[in-house]
Amino acid sequence: MTTGLPFALTVAGITFILCVIWGSPFVEVLRRLKIGKLIRAELVESQQKKMGTPTMGGIMIILPVFLVTLGLNLVSVIRPTTIVGRSVLLPLFVLVSFALLGAIDDWEGIQRSRGGPVGQGLSARTKFAGQFVLAGIAAATISLYEGGFQFANEVFVPLLGISVPIGPLLFIPVAMILIVGMSNAVNFTDGLDGLAGIITASAFAAYGVIAFLQGQIFLVQMCFILVGACFAFLWYNALPAKLFMGDTGSLALGATLATVALMTGQWLLLPIIAIVPVAELVSVILQVSYFKLTKGQRLFRMSPLHHHFELSGWSETQIVQRFWLVGLLAAMIGVALALI
Repeated sequence: MTTGLPFALTVAGITFILCVIWGSPFVEVLRRLKIGKLIRAELVESQQKKMGTPTMGGIMIILPVFLVTLGLNLVSVIRPTTIVGRSVLLPLFVLVSFALLGAIDDWEGIQRSRGGPVGQGLSARTKFAGQFVLAGIAAATISLYEGGFQFANEVFVPLLGISVPIGPLLFIPVAMILIVGMSNAVNFTDGLDGLAGIITASAFAAYGVIAFLQGQIFLVQMCFILVGACFAFLWYNALPAKLFMGDTGSLALGATLATVALMTGQWLLLPIIAIVPVAELVSVILQVSYFKLTKGQRLFRMSPLHHHFELSGWSETQIVQRFWLVGLLAAMIGVALALI
C-alpha cells in the first residue's frame, strides 16, 4: 500500500506525456475528417466563432485510459484468485460503453448537420434509455457480484463515520440515478474551453485519494490515469480550444466518476466533490421547470449555469478559473469529510 500512490502518480505522469504526444496527430485527423462541433445559435458571439472545431476529443482520453489501465492490471484480471483485481473491469466497462453511446450521439449530430440544418444527435429519449440500460448493468454488477466490491449495498455517512447497509433493492436504483445523473451533469459542464476537463480531473484526484485510504489500489491507479489523460486533453482544450470533448468524453467521464464513487462507498460525497457539474445539472432542471410553471419566464439568463455567467459579463477565462477554484476546494472538503 505504501507504494500504491507513488506508482499511481507516476503512471498518471506517463499517461499525460503519451496523450500529449499522440494528441497533435489525433487533432489533425479529426480536422481532415471534418468532424466539427455545432454551436447553438443563441450563444454569444465568442462561442459562435468555435463552430467547426474538431469534436469527439473524448477518444483522446478514453483510449489511453483503457489501454494503460487494462495493461497494468492484466495479470490481476486473468488470475482466477484475484477477484478484487477483476473489479477494475467495471469502471472500464462504464467508461467505454458510455463513450460509445456518446460517440454515436456525436456522430449522428455531425451526419445530420451535413445533410440539413438540424445538426442534432440522438433523441433525448433514446440517449436516456441507453444511459439507464448501461447504468443498470453497472449498478447490478456492483450490488450482486459476490466478493468483488468491498462497499456494495452500503453507504458511508459523512461526519458520523459509519457505514449503513441499504440492500440491493435500494442500492441498485440509487446507483442508476447517480450514474445517469452524473453522466449528464458532466455533459452539461462541457460548454467552455477547459471547464469539464479540469473539473473532472479534480474530482477523480479526490476519489483517487479516498480509494488509496481504503486500500483499493486498482481503483487508485485508474483514477490517476484518468487525471493524467484529462490533463493531456486540456493541453489541446485550453482557450482557444483546438479540440472539444464531445459527448464521447463527457458522458463517459461523468458515468465513470459516479461508478468510482459507488465503489468507494462514499457516494454521498459526490454532490460535494463534483459540486460544479451538480450545479450545472440543477440549473438546467430548475430552468426547464420554472419555464414550464411560469409559461415562458426564465430563472437564469441561460442554462447550463456557465452560460448564465457568460451572458452576465464574465469572460470565458474568468468562469473556467472561478468554477475550477470552487471545484478544487469542494474536492478538498470531500476528502476531508471522508477522513472523519
